[in-house]
Amino acid sequence: MRDPQSLYEWEPKGLAVVDVALAQESAGLVMLYHFDGYIDAGETGEQLVGALLGSLPHQVVARFDHDRLVDYRARRPLLTFRRDRWTGFETPSLEVRLVQDATGAPFLLLSGPEPDVEWELFAAAVRQIVERLGVRLSVNFHGIPMGVPHTRPVGITPHGSRTDLMPGHRSPFDEAQVPGSAESLVEYRLAQWGHDVLGVAAHVPHYVARSAYPDAALTALEAITSATGLVLPGIAHTLRAQAQRTQTEIERQIGEGDEELTSLVRGLEHQYDAIAGADTRGSLVAEPVELPSADEIGRQFERFLAEREGDA
Repeated sequence: MRDPQSLYEWEPKGLAVVDVALAQESAGLVMLYHFDGYIDAGETGEQLVGALLGSLPHQVVARFDHDRLVDYRARRPLLTFRRDRWTGFETPSLEVRLVQDATGAPFLLLSGPEPDVEWELFAAAVRQIVERLGVRLSVNFHGIPMGVPHTRPVGITPHGSRTDLMPGHRSPFDEAQVPGSAESLVEYRLAQWGHDVLGVAAHVPHYVARSAYPDAALTALEAITSATGLVLPGIAHTLRAQAQRTQTEIERQIGEGDEELTSLVRGLEHQYDAIAGADTRGSLVAEPVELPSADEIGRQFERFLAEREGDA
């Protein structure tokens, strides 16, 4: 394997700031990470990354070589044409940033487009970054489409080597094979290499999975802050307000929809209540019930991906 460091370069000023932060944070830093382009029902991860970078101070620590990792023909970057010439190009950006929470506590955020190639080398590069920057816990987050109603609390499936940081949540299935992702491979490899890693998958109603669903982003944020100790009240407040507006709009559309849609939601409510109870926020498995098979879950993910690719 080639040298993983050939995939990225350090930003000297940002690296120096991290070293200062490490001197003050003896336990190490938390690194959040999310990549655009794979399963992210309800734009859960995308909303969180946008909120973090849009409202908190941050600076670049490391940059990945997008020319090596991104297939431009699969996800064509936008160019701006004005009158008689090209005036701008949206360069893909896959970066590690140092961010500060509401108390000034530092943490890292790795985000950008999902690498299309060299996943193993990329995972090894992330390992180098984790070890160089003293990361004590890596956390990824996204949404997955599920047969749940929007009128009930968003459930969460924790995964990784540190699911103990999210007590009270259990997986709704024992085993499933789904299309792979760079995000999942990084989690898998980091755990193999002995690093603590936690994944947060928010359950998004499948009938709104292709639209922004702030309830899922808010629930994922609350799980992350609970597991890591990060303080992010401003982002939570913004997502909560957006979630209220989204719920109102969903109810309006259902009210104006046909009986089949209303029947679908009511059926999901009855199923949810029978499995987990209306007041249960965590596991969907409160008693033995018939759950989707691994093949059915895999097909659901594949359909969701196919729909995303069809809109590209």
